[in-house]
Amino acid sequence: MRAVFLCLLWAASALAGGAELLRPEEAFKASARALDGQTIEVRFEIAGGYYLYRDKFRFSVEPEGVRLGPAVLPKGREKMDETFGKVEVFYREVAIRLPVEERNASGVLPLTLQATSQGCADAGVCYPPHKQAIRLELPDPSAAPAAVAPAGSDESGRIARLLADATLGWAALSFFGFGLLLSLTPCTFPMLPILSGIVVGAGRHGRPVSRLRACALSLAYVSGMAVVYAAAGVAAGLSGTMISGALQNAWVLGAFALVFVVLALSMFGLFELQLPSFLQSRASEGASRLRGGSLPGVAVMGGLSALIVGPCVAAPLAGALLYIGSTGDALLGGLALFCMALGMGVPLLAVGVSAGALLPKAGPWMVAVNRVFGVVLLASAVWIVAPLVPVAVQMLAWALLLIVPAIFLRALDPLPPQARGWQRFGKAIGVVLLLLGAAMLAGALAGARDPLRPLAAFGQAGAEARPLPFERVRSPAELDARIAAAGRPVMLDFYADWCVSCKEMERYTFTDPRVRAKLSGWLLLQADVTADAPDDRALLARFKLFGPPGIIFFDPAGREVAGVRVVGYQAADEFLSSLAATGL
Repeated sequence: MRAVFLCLLWAASALAGGAELLRPEEAFKASARALDGQTIEVRFEIAGGYYLYRDKFRFSVEPEGVRLGPAVLPKGREKMDETFGKVEVFYREVAIRLPVEERNASGVLPLTLQATSQGCADAGVCYPPHKQAIRLELPDPSAAPAAVAPAGSDESGRIARLLADATLGWAALSFFGFGLLLSLTPCTFPMLPILSGIVVGAGRHGRPVSRLRACALSLAYVSGMAVVYAAAGVAAGLSGTMISGALQNAWVLGAFALVFVVLALSMFGLFELQLPSFLQSRASEGASRLRGGSLPGVAVMGGLSALIVGPCVAAPLAGALLYIGSTGDALLGGLALFCMALGMGVPLLAVGVSAGALLPKAGPWMVAVNRVFGVVLLASAVWIVAPLVPVAVQMLAWALLLIVPAIFLRALDPLPPQARGWQRFGKAIGVVLLLLGAAMLAGALAGARDPLRPLAAFGQAGAEARPLPFERVRSPAELDARIAAAGRPVMLDFYADWCVSCKEMERYTFTDPRVRAKLSGWLLLQADVTADAPDDRALLARFKLFGPPGIIFFDPAGREVAGVRVVGYQAADEFLSSLAATGL
């Protein structure tokens, strides 16, 4: 997925560029900063459709008495060049570190760095070596090291520059593609049963909803999701805080879960009980609206789902928020987020329309279908409140949701000899659900704490899945103190109980033996931002992050490793590549 992201970045940026050749200082913009009193970082921003040769960099510094060591360059991309043969080149951006081996004075030292580079355009035109003079100040060697790499050194930064370089149309198209890719991640999975339940519940008097009505409901849901997603993203970019994070509290999650319980009970037909007339009318009206009777009501449900059910942070979202925060261009950033949300909604549209088209005709089947989606919506309610309750309670709830439908599917009752195929199929499903529910119940009572591995407590498998030994940090001051005293590589992980991708990293990536071995000599720090406290927001803002998951790497000297960050979920193999890129 990361490779596809980068390909979309390159294509959009290349097509967004003009047809005329740029001057070398425009095609290869150089900047420099002091990481500490002994290290300079030089960064070249390379325009789309241009590249720099890895072996053509030369650096010198003034005044006399200051001597630079050999430049430390990352690995480039191999290219068969018509002039120089097989060479390594850099596209888009390169960060180079220059160690200062000698300096003629302590204290703050003004410098003029002469940076020479040579590159070409993909169109076939090559430039002669180009020298650029950059002024900077080298701090006293005893000063504290810089802790934060500049925004734009990682994948989210490259996406932010895509917005800065691309035209309006290409930005919209690129982010729609990013949304399609994100639709394959767990960010949108919780919304599938919600929309399906709304479409199924929109049927009246036992009749299934029409295909046209299902399409309208799905469009309303996705449109509401996209509008709120874009508005919340613009607000987050301008304020530096994710609104969805602030909504991940017990009251909001509990209220939203209660909505799903009410919706599920309405599908079970419980609203037909003889309640007092004024309560019955209000309950029926509310259930009707939630079940799809009102397009604006469905759009509101889509917007709430975007904020509460799926607060995922991935590289495209982080890049758009970085762009909005740094430029204040809410129009382009908001359009990009809107298009990305529409891309994420494509599978939702397909599922919603299918739910309307594939439902059986009116009859007893519709009662069974309503019951099925009622159980699915109860499962959604359990999933929403999962961060608020102990794992054992979650597992007991899942066991109940599996065992009770299994009993109604006659998992424990004999079928008559003349039973039809569908009856036998339903019983088979019931037996499977009963076995899964029994395993979940047994695991919860035996002390298992992973709903996906309920029987781990009965074997040795649980020992292999021990969590990494993270140490919690609660404020920027505490983080600085821990990094300064570490004397070894440091990994800082941003985590929240409501973050689905964080749970995936814990369960699948951090339990990989290769990852554990690679991190064995590291200091592992974790910032838990579940509560969205002021210190939590300060830690996120310091690293220009808008929410978890986010992972920052520091070298033994306490400097952030430039150009290597993890934003969003990474599988074990991809995460190992990120670790290797740190050079630690």
